[in-house]
Amino acid sequence: MVYALDIQQKFAPAKIDNISKLLNIALPLVSAFAAIVFLVMTLYGAYIYLTSAGNPEGLKKANSIFVYTAIGLIIVIASFVIVQLIGKMLGIPKII
Repeated sequence: MVYALDIQQKFAPAKIDNISKLLNIALPLVSAFAAIVFLVMTLYGAYIYLTSAGNPEGLKKANSIFVYTAIGLIIVIASFVIVQLIGKMLGIPKII
């Protein structure tokens, strides 16, 4: 016969019991992933720029990559700041 006590001993309780703990785990991971994507796209844009050899289409493509990369970085930073502000407004314990 299996009792509830036996199940509790085999399975640990959840470590995420509120939204702030979830955000403390997810936000750094998302930020690190965004930083890696930003770096890769910037390097890709630089590669396109260097290998375009003055070709206007290549320069235009590299320029658009740089612009969209900068816009993406601004969006990531703004979302981080917005999450921090919402956390302070709602009184959620320290997020990151």
